[in-house]
Amino acid sequence: MTTTDIPLIGISSCLLGERVRFDGGHKLNAYIEKTLGSYFSFRPFCPEMAIGLGVPRPTIKLVATDAGVRCVDSKTGEQDFTDQLQDSANQQRDWHSQLCGYIFKKDSPSCGMERVKVSISPTNPHNKRNGQGIYAATFMQNFPLIPTEEEGRLGDPGLRENFIQRVYVYYRWRQLESEGITQDKLFRFHSQHKLILMSHNQNSVRELGRLLADGHQTPIEELAENYIQQLMAALKKPANRGNHVNTLQHVRGYLKRDLDGDDKQELSETIEQYRLGHIPLIVPITLLRHHFRNQPDPFIEQSLYMHPYPAEMRLLNQI
Repeated sequence: MTTTDIPLIGISSCLLGERVRFDGGHKLNAYIEKTLGSYFSFRPFCPEMAIGLGVPRPTIKLVATDAGVRCVDSKTGEQDFTDQLQDSANQQRDWHSQLCGYIFKKDSPSCGMERVKVSISPTNPHNKRNGQGIYAATFMQNFPLIPTEEEGRLGDPGLRENFIQRVYVYYRWRQLESEGITQDKLFRFHSQHKLILMSHNQNSVRELGRLLADGHQTPIEELAENYIQQLMAALKKPANRGNHVNTLQHVRGYLKRDLDGDDKQELSETIEQYRLGHIPLIVPITLLRHHFRNQPDPFIEQSLYMHPYPAEMRLLNQI
């Protein structure tokens, strides 16, 4: 396994402006290209082009059959591309295994991550939005730990922050793997991410703590695999305001003996204003950073909760 200086992200080619759509067009997403492109290294791929469907080409669709959901040509339904799209995903496993995330094209019968239209039957044109693109589904089955998202959902500030946070957590995990995981390094990794985990699921903090505490006799490879599976599963659910408030109050506890009355009141009021939704998360975090610069704490210094990804991304300003 190799690592890069920035996270490597797979992406549907059309989202970067490549003219690979069925009509010869593209779906360039400016935020992905210009903003995320400053922090991620993209690996574009179009599975429909990879299996030999040219440009322009007839459209394809998902249809429910006795053999399961299949991907067929939209006009006659006689050409079935399901196996080819699955094979294409499997053939990319080498570079897929290097990724720290994947951004898929929404609604695509090949690349849609979820809620893709599925015709009720080969003869019934009515649809249900309960499908997954064949290529995307195969990728996610092959690599369930790698964070995935659709470009449409990245317009939601909470989902966007959650995806990018997970990408950076997994990127750091990849770096740890490349160095060689030891028990000490695994404990340090957990300590760095403990407050991030707390903001998502406080029960998972306890569960992963017990996993590590009870893992002294477990082979490190098995312990690490169990740990990252549980961590990434817990982080998949976006952090909510209530859990952030609990985490901020927990962090504040490392300062309570070092602040005077006015500073304590200001910090408490700022956290309360965030709880009420009057200010974004960046405000109490900035105030906490200020106090910890004056009163350093070893645990908080190594924690990544208050700087989980490059500050220039400004994600905490929007949640």
